[in-house]
Amino acid sequence: MFARKVSMHLKINGAAEFKKKIECEVIPLLRKQAGFLDEITFLYPSGKEVHAFSLWETAEHAEAYNRTAYPEVTKMLTSVVEGAPRVQTYEVLNSTIQKPVAAVAA
Repeated sequence: MFARKVSMHLKINGAAEFKKKIECEVIPLLRKQAGFLDEITFLYPSGKEVHAFSLWETAEHAEAYNRTAYPEVTKMLTSVVEGAPRVQTYEVLNSTIQKPVAAVAA
C-alpha cells in the first residue's frame, strides 16, 4: 500500500468551503481512479491548515493519479487554499483498512 500526504494552508474562514469541495468534488474524482483505497483529511483546530492522506494499492497507482487527476484537484481547491500544496509520499507499513470481500455467488 502507498500513501500521499498533501499539506495545505487554507484561506481565512475557508475550512467549511474546503470540506464541501473535498466531499462533493474531490472524493468522487478519487473514487474513479485506479488503485484508490481511501481518503482521510485532517483539519488543525485553528482551521488554517489541513493534511489530506490518500491511500493507494501501489506507488504506480498514486503516480498515475499525480500525473493525470491531481492537477484538476489543485484547480478545484484554488478558491480555498493559500499558496502551493506540499505533497509527500510514503510506503504504508501497516493499516487496519480492509478491502471489501467480493460476494460469493450461491
